[in-house]
Amino acid sequence: MATDTGAKVDGSALAGRALAAAGARHMFGVVGIPVTSLASRAAAAGVRFLAFRNEQSAGYAAAAYGFLTGAPGLLLTVSGPGCVHGLAGLSHATANAWPLLMVSGSCSQPDAGKGDFQELDQIAATEPFVKLAVKATTIADIPRLVFQALAATVSGRPGGCYLDLPSDVLHQTLTESEASALIDAAAADSAKPDPSPPKHKSLEDGIEKAAELLRRAERPLVVFGKGAAYARAEDAIRKLVDTTGIPFLPTPMGKGVVPDTHPLSATAARSLAIGQCDVALVVGARLNWLLHFGEPPKWSKDVKFILVDVCEEEIELRKPHVGLVGDAKRVVGLINREIKDQPFCLAPSHPWIEAITKKAKGNVLKMEAQLAKDVMPFNFLTPMRIIRDAILAEGSPAPIVVSEGANTMDVGRAVLVQNEPRTRLDAGTWGTMGVGLGFCVAAAVAEPDRLVVAVEGDSGFGFSAMEVETLVRYQLPVVAIVFNNNGVYGGDRRSPDEITGPYKDDPAPTSFVPAAAYHKMMEAFGGKGYLVETPDELKSALSESFRARKPAVINIIIDPYAGAESGRMQHKN
Repeated sequence: MATDTGAKVDGSALAGRALAAAGARHMFGVVGIPVTSLASRAAAAGVRFLAFRNEQSAGYAAAAYGFLTGAPGLLLTVSGPGCVHGLAGLSHATANAWPLLMVSGSCSQPDAGKGDFQELDQIAATEPFVKLAVKATTIADIPRLVFQALAATVSGRPGGCYLDLPSDVLHQTLTESEASALIDAAAADSAKPDPSPPKHKSLEDGIEKAAELLRRAERPLVVFGKGAAYARAEDAIRKLVDTTGIPFLPTPMGKGVVPDTHPLSATAARSLAIGQCDVALVVGARLNWLLHFGEPPKWSKDVKFILVDVCEEEIELRKPHVGLVGDAKRVVGLINREIKDQPFCLAPSHPWIEAITKKAKGNVLKMEAQLAKDVMPFNFLTPMRIIRDAILAEGSPAPIVVSEGANTMDVGRAVLVQNEPRTRLDAGTWGTMGVGLGFCVAAAVAEPDRLVVAVEGDSGFGFSAMEVETLVRYQLPVVAIVFNNNGVYGGDRRSPDEITGPYKDDPAPTSFVPAAAYHKMMEAFGGKGYLVETPDELKSALSESFRARKPAVINIIIDPYAGAESGRMQHKN
């Protein structure tokens, strides 16, 4: 059937078609004025829209989608307060260097400054959190800005961008032939090579220096983070580790880039590894609080850092011994090629390897001795061991684990095993609570062949608990496991001198309703709920829910005094 080239296309339809033409496949958000039609039009153009109950969770989903797929996650919000709610996911994406484009409707331009419905200067509101914030002032701007903003999310260090679509622009129209021409022109412009000269100096000298430092090191260490996972650098890093015999240490979301079960893993000897290494190759990980800023006393004052980062500013900030600006996969591949010409390999009998191996084995044995006990009422270790074993039994493709909560995330990071890349999502660089169920939705749509397992504290779960309805509505293969210890850190932890004053009979600021029936929330929407208090009950619930691959909540009752306040961050609280 011939297309009516004179038919009218409005801004919503044009935006949806432009997003699809630019390669978008999924979009997360909450609809309302003025973007309801945009969501429907995008879906009609081939962009699946996942409707959430809250923009924060939708934003976290879009952020995680960017990490898991390498393509920009899309977040759609309404104007004003919807945009403000979306800032949580937008800022989280930028903090973690994940590509995300937030698209928001905004008030009609002729009425701006008059107190229009949900009026807000959304460009100003988003600018602190993004690489690029742009506004379409006419319908003809939409395709060009869609392509421009999506490209900006993945250029250089990935991060968030923002596209503002005023209500009057969404209602403007043009002909079908005009719409097609604008989209074609935007696509053609985006495909043109960048005419600007390379911003980074040649890697050749740096690669040679890096290889020589590693070759001459007495106690080398490879550290990699979620940036390496995002860059799909797992094959290159695994080759480096296997051919050189250098031990490795992943950051939490770098786990699985090289299997946790690899004999050269230094995770269980972390303090020794970072405290005594003399050369550290750091790939796709920033020397921030997660790595103690690369400074003494955690690190040796004499350690030489080789820092691989896609962002030149990061290298200039950290001032490593050798800085290599570029994609992690490419740079590590070049290091491998350089080493191949003069190969070396640390034998298992090398003193450094022996020290790491001995320390790691000793710590693992201590942990396994604790895990082997069936403690009841449950502490954190007993159910975590049962969950670990159930996840490992799933084999490959391994489930994606989503983890949040102070004690739950800390214990899970030590106990749960990741043997495949991009199978762990947690609070990330910002230590953000509330990411859980949004991450779950993203994981389920980005990796449809994998089971998704959320291991969450009851506080973390509560931030986004209403999204269990989203899981049921889309029938996503997500099992949410809630460690229910009656509150933040575990209920009432106040000292006697804190329980005074006119409101001393109020619940503690950290307390929730004891033994809350979180599993009933899932059942209310038609999913499966489990209440668990014993090892056998947990094993049965995991077996049944994993086999079903349907939305489920497993509510595990934990001893409220089993954990520690603030998890491993007590010194900051």
